[in-house]
Amino acid sequence: MLDLLKKHLANFSAAKWDDYKAALANDVTYEEAATQLRAKGPDEYVKLVQRWKRAFPDLKANVIRGFESGDKVVAELEWEGTHSGPLDGPFGTIQATNKRGRVKGVIIATIKNGKIASAHHYFDLLTVLNQIGVAPMAGAKAPAAEKPAVRH
Repeated sequence: MLDLLKKHLANFSAAKWDDYKAALANDVTYEEAATQLRAKGPDEYVKLVQRWKRAFPDLKANVIRGFESGDKVVAELEWEGTHSGPLDGPFGTIQATNKRGRVKGVIIATIKNGKIASAHHYFDLLTVLNQIGVAPMAGAKAPAAEKPAVRH
C-alpha cells in the first residue's frame, strides 16, 4: 500500500496525470485540512491538486517514512518547489513570487481493492505562505497591550 502511495506521489511530481488518476477509486474523497478544500471523485481530486502544480511547477513530494495498518497507509513527506505560477485557494489568487518553499506534511490514505479510496492531507499552510513572502504578519511582533489604569 505504501508503494501505491509513493508511486501516486511520484506521478504528481512528474505531472503524469493519467497515471496519477489511475490510482484513484471511482468514489475517492480527498481533503486538505490546511485549506479546508474537499473533492469527491477522481476528476475533482485531480483538479484540486493540480492547482498546486500550476503554482509550483517543479513541486515534488519526498516520502520520508510511511506506515501501514489494515487498509490505512500514512506517509510523512516533504514538499519542495518554486512558486512560479499563480496559486489559487480559498484565500484568493497569489501571483508568482519565484521563491522556494519547503514544508513537511502527512497523508493518511485508505486503500480498497488496490486503489486510493480516501486521502486526508495535512500540512502547514502558514509556513508555505511565509516562505513565499505573502504572510507578512507571520513572526511580526504583536502590539503591546495597553496597561490598565491603576485604581487606589
